[in-house]
Amino acid sequence: MPDFLRLADDIAREAGDMLLAKRPTMSEEVETKSSPTDVVTTLDKASEELIRERILAARPGDRILGEEGGEEPGESDVRWIVDPIDGTVNFLYGLPDWAVSIAVEVNGRIVAGAVNVPARGEVYTAALGEGAWLGAQPLRCNTGVPLAQALVSTGFGYSAVRRAVQGQVVAAVLPRVRDIRRGGSCAVDMCSLAAGRVDAYYERGVNQWDFAAAGLVATESGARLGGLHGRPVSPEFALCAAPGLYEELHDLLAGLNPERDA
Repeated sequence: MPDFLRLADDIAREAGDMLLAKRPTMSEEVETKSSPTDVVTTLDKASEELIRERILAARPGDRILGEEGGEEPGESDVRWIVDPIDGTVNFLYGLPDWAVSIAVEVNGRIVAGAVNVPARGEVYTAALGEGAWLGAQPLRCNTGVPLAQALVSTGFGYSAVRRAVQGQVVAAVLPRVRDIRRGGSCAVDMCSLAAGRVDAYYERGVNQWDFAAAGLVATESGARLGGLHGRPVSPEFALCAAPGLYEELHDLLAGLNPERDA
């Protein structure tokens, strides 16, 4: 476990340093993926290439799943789950909430993760059963917060149709909570929850590379992570909060049918 975590931490830091040094301006040529608002820069690809090279140099038999390069087969039971830049739009605009996320999965279970938020100079790490940290500081999520006093973070999808539904959902949630925050990075949002900067997080449409490492940081800080109606976290839905608040927010959201796209 220490070796997995150390390697994930080291590589996430190296990729983050590279991205900080080469961060583009809005004049940078970008491509789009699922929609005109779903952007990818050349540095997303460069970051993932660096991460893959470092992992395979240290552990040549392992598998890798990356947002940009897809699945790379291997011979071991270890799979690395990589988001080279979570929050690419923030990265492109010079906003601070973007991250390099690297998780280690063994036999289908996430056992270690590192989330580097380079623009903030923060690295979050976690190991299964051993806790979560911001640098050397142990993390504990906020507990005992009722729904009406909860600061809730969320995000929105890339398609106009899905965003319209998400707008309806957040409009119904807003009067029931302290306030809403929209940071623009699932990984940063979940790590912020672990650090007590928000009380809860929910979103439809996040992928495994978005939440693999940060989800471990959150759960190791004491939070609960899942989907709706007892299902596991997935691209269909992600909900994260301390026990108690988790159930309150779940029941509110479940009544709003937030997994629909129309």
